[in-house]
Amino acid sequence: MHAEFDFTDSVVLVTGACGALGSAVVDEFADAGATVAACDVVDVDDEDSLLDPGEGVRFRRADFTDETEVAETVEAVVDEHGRLDCLLNIAGTWRGGDPVHETDAGQFGLLFDVNLKTAFLATKHALPHLRESEGAMVAVSARSGLEGGEGDALYRASKAGVRIFTESVAEENLGTVRANCVMPSVLDTPMNREMMEYSDEWVMPAEVARVMLFLCSDAATPTSGAAVPVYGEA
Repeated sequence: MHAEFDFTDSVVLVTGACGALGSAVVDEFADAGATVAACDVVDVDDEDSLLDPGEGVRFRRADFTDETEVAETVEAVVDEHGRLDCLLNIAGTWRGGDPVHETDAGQFGLLFDVNLKTAFLATKHALPHLRESEGAMVAVSARSGLEGGEGDALYRASKAGVRIFTESVAEENLGTVRANCVMPSVLDTPMNREMMEYSDEWVMPAEVARVMLFLCSDAATPTSGAAVPVYGEA
């Protein structure tokens, strides 16, 4: 059984759109008929980009850790398309491997900027428009953000922050804007295949993207403030 969703006439903004999960999310929403503003600090023509913009996709290069760029980007999307219905906060990164007492302090700014600040700034500037459309926001937390662990304390803390932030947005916008997050474990991405030994328990980015599509759809109308596990059997 395959669920079908129709996002025709919906305008969607995706951060981190050039990455493995972000590009999968762009594809899912575009295939469902949405107009997609695909945003990333990485240029779409960069060798590291996995995004291949198709019909209905407009790429915008922007640094979502910079509030001025975020504000300008969100306003440009709304000016061009007249509305904003969904925000997908995908931008994120991982660093780890060392215990806290050996962790470089620079990792703190990097992880909290990319994983949490981008979600905060994008949501802050999208919310007035999402309120008008009674839209939805979905962010990316992580299974590892549910508990402590060895070697990646800052990553876990930043992803826990994404979950709490999302729950707070949901609480502040009850009945107007739905806010949820997904919690992946290890995704089957080119980078993870380089860094780790492959496991057939890894989840494909497209599978997570379909859950995010559902959370933005009318089928998830009663759902807000949820942290949805998307780690399959991992």
